[in-house]
Amino acid sequence: MKPAPFDYVRPTDLAGAVAALAAPDGKVMAGGQSLVPLLSMRLAAPALVVDINGVPGLDAITEVDGGVRVGALARHTAVLESPVLARVQPLVPAALAHVAHPTIRNRGTTVGSLVHADAAAEMPVVLRLLEGSLEVEGPAGRRTIPADELFVGPLESAVGPDEIAVSAFFPGLPPGAGVAFDEVARRHGDYALVGAGAVVDGDRVRVGYLSVSDVPVVVDLTGVAPADRAEAALDHLDPVTDIHATAAYRRQLVRVLTDRVVAAATADATAQGGGR
Repeated sequence: MKPAPFDYVRPTDLAGAVAALAAPDGKVMAGGQSLVPLLSMRLAAPALVVDINGVPGLDAITEVDGGVRVGALARHTAVLESPVLARVQPLVPAALAHVAHPTIRNRGTTVGSLVHADAAAEMPVVLRLLEGSLEVEGPAGRRTIPADELFVGPLESAVGPDEIAVSAFFPGLPPGAGVAFDEVARRHGDYALVGAGAVVDGDRVRVGYLSVSDVPVVVDLTGVAPADRAEAALDHLDPVTDIHATAAYRRQLVRVLTDRVVAAATADATAQGGGR
């Protein structure tokens, strides 16, 4: 199919982009890897597409106090290959290695994936697991949305229709903590049937899950006996049956991946010997 007709603008500064988006029924385009297919299938039919690729300075990946800030135009590939993220917060590149294929990663943006809020995508659950945040700008100015308030429903984020996501903040990994990420998909690059990431920091154990609920879910398993962790996690998840897998199979994947990523994150913490 072809997209429904729409107007197109490419502002050269952020203020112009915000002003353009104030028009009724506008959509922001950064990498376009989510929006363009929706347009082509007419699942989205905005009156105006605001292309922010002409706005300078939005592709930066910057180490800041406490973590790393990723700009709205930073492509997945740049984030995956960033030495700063590999050192400060290695869970991000570990998860990004599972995102689609190089062609998609070369165009798609990490911040765009967060705004798209797909519970089957890797970046939303990583941001929630790391307790990060998204910075947005709109007519009322700039505000920060904590990750635990960002994902409000299936493919629905707390970013307002007149707001543009400017950057995402990924907190750094504390000294001595460890991380791990894994997922099961029919083919590498496909959406995961189930995915999981873990952060182990001393006695604190937290695991995030994708493709098992309408929104990315993070479960605190601190104090839960290793043998009971998977079942404790399943109490917070909602696996369903679809054309790709049954709910029972997804529940089993949760059990397998919970044990796998917690063990790997624990080993990673031990290997750091007190910090990176």
